[in-house]
Amino acid sequence: MKSELSQQEDVRQKVRSGYAEIAASGSERRESCCCGGNAGDLAAAVGYTAEELAALPEGANMGLSCGNPNALAALKPGEVVLDLGSGGGFDVFIAGRKVGPQGRAIGVDMTAEMLAKARKNVTSYRESSGLDNVEFRLGEIEHLPIADATIDAVISNCVINLSPNKAQVWREIARVLRPGGRVAVSDSALLKPLPAAVARMVEALVGCVAGAVLITETERMAREAGLADITLTSKSSYVESMVTWEDPLYRKIVEALPTGTKPSDFITSLEVTARKPGGACCHDDCCAG
Repeated sequence: MKSELSQQEDVRQKVRSGYAEIAASGSERRESCCCGGNAGDLAAAVGYTAEELAALPEGANMGLSCGNPNALAALKPGEVVLDLGSGGGFDVFIAGRKVGPQGRAIGVDMTAEMLAKARKNVTSYRESSGLDNVEFRLGEIEHLPIADATIDAVISNCVINLSPNKAQVWREIARVLRPGGRVAVSDSALLKPLPAAVARMVEALVGCVAGAVLITETERMAREAGLADITLTSKSSYVESMVTWEDPLYRKIVEALPTGTKPSDFITSLEVTARKPGGACCHDDCCAG
């Protein structure tokens, strides 16, 4: 029987391979990514504005979103923001414009092919925005290449569920955040456990489904990492849209589900916001503890 560390590495390799294939394809790949329909339509559906999408470098939006963490984070000029699992740079390029010339947007991704795609787009971003404030680093989100207490806001879009050690990811988030720093995550989560047939599907793993955990587990891990003011908001309409758009992955899930059930009975898009205690207070007791 494989050790837990060996099993975790197997999961990482499956995810790395799947997303390398998406990056190398040069276009949205519906059999293995977590979203369906047109990438622009999907991004608009989860709250990105037409102006934000029009300003993106070509190919940065690969339809890998399940929410809009940039909007959740309410980024301010001058802040340093970190995107976990930054892919082709979609959320980093949007965040860079929000934090402006005095701020910085950093993306971390473990897939070299995704990193290359994002870095290739930096020149286009600089030319169109007039900003030189984004960077992309190779690394695992369980072991972030970021110094302690240097980040104002951590964002992530449909990525943490892919990690085989989510508790470690949340500890890393807490480590890199400055006191008073905040988290804004959109992710896949479970309302109840998936049927075994769905959980075993490799496509579901790479597609942000099989690796998802119960909402209560996400809250527990964030709290045990030391984060406070945790708010979780379920958005099941996202999953219903995947079915309506006849996303290939969700078609397979529908076929594997027990009769009389639907994907949104099990899977949801989850918005998670939280704060690292300390720093400037925004209400009377926010610095307590």
